[in-house]
Amino acid sequence: MRKEMYTFEDLGGRSMTLRPEGTAPVARAYVEHGMHTLPQPVKLYYHSPMFRYESPQSGRYRQHYQLGVEAFGSTSAEVDAEVIGVLASLYRQIGLGGLELRINSMGCGECRPGYSETLRQFLLAHSNELCQECRERSQLNPMRAFDCKIPSCRGALAEAPRLPDHLCEACSEHHHRVEGALAAQGLSYIADHTLVRGMDYYTRTTFEFQSSLLGAQSGVGGGGRYDGLVEAIGGPSVPGVGFGTGVERILLALSRCGVQPPASEPPFAYLVAFAEEARGEVFALAHALRGLGHVVDLDYMARSPKGQMKQAGRSGARYAFILGSRELAESAVTVRDLRSGEERFLAREDALNLATDAAALRS
Repeated sequence: MRKEMYTFEDLGGRSMTLRPEGTAPVARAYVEHGMHTLPQPVKLYYHSPMFRYESPQSGRYRQHYQLGVEAFGSTSAEVDAEVIGVLASLYRQIGLGGLELRINSMGCGECRPGYSETLRQFLLAHSNELCQECRERSQLNPMRAFDCKIPSCRGALAEAPRLPDHLCEACSEHHHRVEGALAAQGLSYIADHTLVRGMDYYTRTTFEFQSSLLGAQSGVGGGGRYDGLVEAIGGPSVPGVGFGTGVERILLALSRCGVQPPASEPPFAYLVAFAEEARGEVFALAHALRGLGHVVDLDYMARSPKGQMKQAGRSGARYAFILGSRELAESAVTVRDLRSGEERFLAREDALNLATDAAALRS
């Protein structure tokens, strides 16, 4: 990711980097706000824009929005499974099907160094079959070679040592517990020993939801455990696990499987000023209705009463709340049902009650 970060000096000569991902910033917030003193685990979520110097293509953008959750403070394998289950539930509720869940274990500081050395020796022995980048990775971080998409490299790596075969007893037990907790949620998965993700801070569990609808950029969302990250950025030794999912990727996958995002909710009422002196009262009524939790709209374009009624119809609102000279004089509202055309002349309080009762029926 270092190659993709937007890093520059600001006018004060300070090195600045646009946020490339969400986990590390949330971990910093956890440290800076002393959340390690709260009852653990601390569960957080975020929705923010991220910035990476990508080669723009379908599913890859230089600015994208990421939704994520992070849970700090627990080493429990069940927390890993809960985080995966939350993401699976999100996809299910929005209608995104056809996903494959892939999981792996990255091991820990006890077992991973030995495996990395074993893998390094394998890569060196097969260097003539690898691309230049994989040869460099074999020296710096051999596990990242599994990210390579070049067919010759993938063919060579098919015979590479598998990390799950080199896990220590504690990591192996943790991974089996994650698998059991996923089964308890009814989640099927594919064990994928090549799933190393793009961040060096992962330990033990890594996972990714993939969609064949997205082609080469098949990942919709994923994450894993990062038990050393908080300490690495200056905080206490606190474990963590979380996920990130790209909103644009979700929308692209939804569109390709024929599911459209739900339309925004139309206003419950459109407020119409039938007299110029009623505009102030219309604005005040809109404020009162919004304070009660209702979605309402009104005219800000100085339209005529006829124009406002046309706009009320276009808005999709169920009712038009009309205020004119008579309504002002009697502290009342004319409520027109825009579906049936029926009109009622109601006291202001009764109009507010109508809105509340209608909202209760909708819910």
